[in-house]
Amino acid sequence: MRAGYVRLICVMAFIFTSVYTVKAQSYHQLNAADFEGTPERGSGNIAYTNCMVDFSYKPMVYKGNYNLTFFISMKMNKDRSWIDRMRVNSPEMLAEVLKHEQGHYIFAYLMQQEMQSVFNNMHFGSNYEQQVNTVFNAIKKKYSQLNTDYDEDTSHMQNRAQQNSWNLYFKSQLSQYNNIKMASNGR
Repeated sequence: MRAGYVRLICVMAFIFTSVYTVKAQSYHQLNAADFEGTPERGSGNIAYTNCMVDFSYKPMVYKGNYNLTFFISMKMNKDRSWIDRMRVNSPEMLAEVLKHEQGHYIFAYLMQQEMQSVFNNMHFGSNYEQQVNTVFNAIKKKYSQLNTDYDEDTSHMQNRAQQNSWNLYFKSQLSQYNNIKMASNGR
């Protein structure tokens, strides 16, 4: 029983003159209703989580200084995410599948948060497009590798000890970003 491979789809959009709106979701705990897609038969996977991290930015130039305003969103694509319910034979197994898939969802969320943090702390020059692309590609590569490592280390959720280890990692990472958000909001 395998829970799937890389689930992160990253889309990059550059918007200079108009505003691009993406319906973003806030972070939430996954449940079976989040998986509306049709299972890929023969894939060997029991579930698949498809998330998208999308961003755009608007550059402003004033006296040679470049200021970029970023719009970064993360969305779980319910119609592309699925659980092979024919292979899930108990509520306990469904809970395990959802917990594993939550990890893939968390990677997309962490990618969104890291992009926001890094871009908000950057200084941009006239080559801002190249700077943005370089940072985006590095972050995308990092989270693609983490997704791969996660499935390999947990044997697609079969290795319970490794799954528990990753669950602690996720809890730590989520806590770190929540603390950063509270500090930046003056709490």
